[in-house]
Amino acid sequence: MMFSDSNRLVFIQKFQLLLSLIAIFTIALISLSACSREPDSSVTVNITEIAINGYDPVSYFNESKPSRGTEEYVFVWNNATYQFSCKENLELFKNNPARYAPQYDGYCAFAMSRGDYSRIDPEAYAIVDDKLYLTFDRDIRNTWLYDKENYIKKADRIWQDSRLNNN
Repeated sequence: MMFSDSNRLVFIQKFQLLLSLIAIFTIALISLSACSREPDSSVTVNITEIAINGYDPVSYFNESKPSRGTEEYVFVWNNATYQFSCKENLELFKNNPARYAPQYDGYCAFAMSRGDYSRIDPEAYAIVDDKLYLTFDRDIRNTWLYDKENYIKKADRIWQDSRLNNN
């Protein structure tokens, strides 16, 4: 089969684009492979561990960026120990923990939409409809944000099913 020079150039450009897309897809799959099928006990479900890696859950809502909590202000809720940066945030959380606690017990929202449990980066987060969603890292957060409504629907359904099956 003979190609003209212009057709050959178009073919090469399309082939290069295809290779680039395959590379991007492969990198995304590798980064997602950190998600495991079983809960990671270092996240929030083990009472001996600190939720959100010690970050103050209230700070996500009332400060310009999340801040670390301290051992001085702690509260155990839903089998997780939360730390707070100040007494005011501790009191706000105590009065309404479901308002401030991360969704899916602090597991990665993107991974949960796939039925997986994954650790999170406390600084890779989003507030959607006044709820805190945490993700594995900022790249995953950006992917999740692209179609957050669908990811939330899937994760909510999976999370609800997992709660019903464990009770």
